[in-house]
Amino acid sequence: IAAHSGFRLASDTADRAWFVGPNGSFMLLAGEPTEHLHMAFAASPDAAVDAFHRDATEAGYRDNGSPGERAIYHPGYYGAFVLDPDANNIELVNHNRRA
Repeated sequence: IAAHSGFRLASDTADRAWFVGPNGSFMLLAGEPTEHLHMAFAASPDAAVDAFHRDATEAGYRDNGSPGERAIYHPGYYGAFVLDPDANNIELVNHNRRA
């Protein structure tokens, strides 16, 4: 995800990993997995979404929605989804919002 969304590892300890990006940050904590989680990360351009999905599925992660526009969310919403090893839905999305 990081290579395609602009996040980088800022801190890594035995019980947490903290990632920072151009528009925010997130932390992964040690412990029991959470079920049915959906994590979405912003990206730009659409090609980053395509590359994320390609790289993730080639690495063995299960496809949960190939790259494409999903106007049901809003016009210009371009996203892709994969499932992580715990079956959480991981998404990269380019909102392509137009003023």
